[in-house]
Amino acid sequence: MPDRALSTPLDDSFERYLQDKGKGRGGDGGNYRRNAARELERFAEWAAGDRGDDDWTGIVPDDVDREPTIDDLDERVFREYARHLGGDRGLKQNTVQTYYRYISAWCGWCVNEGYLEAHYAQRASAMAPLPEDDGRKPGDQQAWTSEQRHDLTRHADERARDAVEAFTTLPEDTDPLDKQRARYAALKAARDRALVFVLAYTAVRVGELLRDPNDPRRRGVRWEDLSLDDGSMDVYRKKQQWDAASLPDPVISPLRSYRQLMAPPTERWPVFPTFDQRTLAELVREELAERGKRPEAITERREEYARDLLLALDEDIRPPSITTDGARSILQRLSEAAEIEIDHPKHDYLAPHGGRRGMGEVLVRAFGYTVAARYLDNSEEMVRERYSHIEAGELGDVATEALEEIDSIP
Repeated sequence: MPDRALSTPLDDSFERYLQDKGKGRGGDGGNYRRNAARELERFAEWAAGDRGDDDWTGIVPDDVDREPTIDDLDERVFREYARHLGGDRGLKQNTVQTYYRYISAWCGWCVNEGYLEAHYAQRASAMAPLPEDDGRKPGDQQAWTSEQRHDLTRHADERARDAVEAFTTLPEDTDPLDKQRARYAALKAARDRALVFVLAYTAVRVGELLRDPNDPRRRGVRWEDLSLDDGSMDVYRKKQQWDAASLPDPVISPLRSYRQLMAPPTERWPVFPTFDQRTLAELVREELAERGKRPEAITERREEYARDLLLALDEDIRPPSITTDGARSILQRLSEAAEIEIDHPKHDYLAPHGGRRGMGEVLVRAFGYTVAARYLDNSEEMVRERYSHIEAGELGDVATEALEEIDSIP
């Protein structure tokens, strides 16, 4: 457990989290902040034992007299809270899921800020008591609209262009560490842009693109897996085999400029490496130690760099790819920054699977189910089922046209 979490009351982390998530000056505005604050307050009351149940005394051990702290949290706590939300309180399934997501998002923030070692709320055992089926049909799943896709890709593109320009136009006498900081910011923005464009236009499943900590075969795509000249990318498909996926034209330029900026030392580098400082710091220390460097020399070497990622590039210390959770965090951040309007019962940001479904919508409407099935790497039967709302709408149009034609007959 990180030292800062040992005695941190739950409430003490809430305000910083809400400021990060809020809008406006000081982060004190926005619907998300207001709703998250309400659910965090409820979670704190529940954790303290105040939930109207004589059998529940909270998450602090019975023989300890203090308020709950972050050190008391583990996956069992979140599992019990999921069970509490899904109890006989009359909440709809979607509402239970929504309330839990507020707490889960805060838990993820605690991990990023160093309060927690792991995202306990996202573990399968913690989420098991949540309702599995909310009754929504496939057509009700989130699918990025054309406007949302445009807004997100435009924002990511502008952000990357600004960061790259800020780096490439630095004066020659710029302090080396300041130049490194500018390059790091440009790399991060370019990586995020490339990821957004790939998710928006390729319809590749996010689990096929990035690392799965529980499946060593899914280590995330590497540069050796991409052929930008041919417009293709090898991915480990859901059907448990490697296959080629298409890289359409809008994706090529962001990937090519990002690669040029990164200049990966080998083709085996991940296309979307983690930028997590704690992960990279540990990786660099361990790798340099294995290469025979003494602790003092490692410290001196690291002090030459503004970020460990840049040292890893120079020393060819290959970092892991980001995970699917990492992609969700990036999309959450960019969706909020771009102020994209999202009206969905489950997600308040553009989720990765929404990019795939959005492309499915485009392909079905433009070229029909057969072509869409090939691009989506699905059976035509499954595509017809998932996008049945499109066919239903088209049949409705046919029926309307038929009625109008009959009504016009004298």
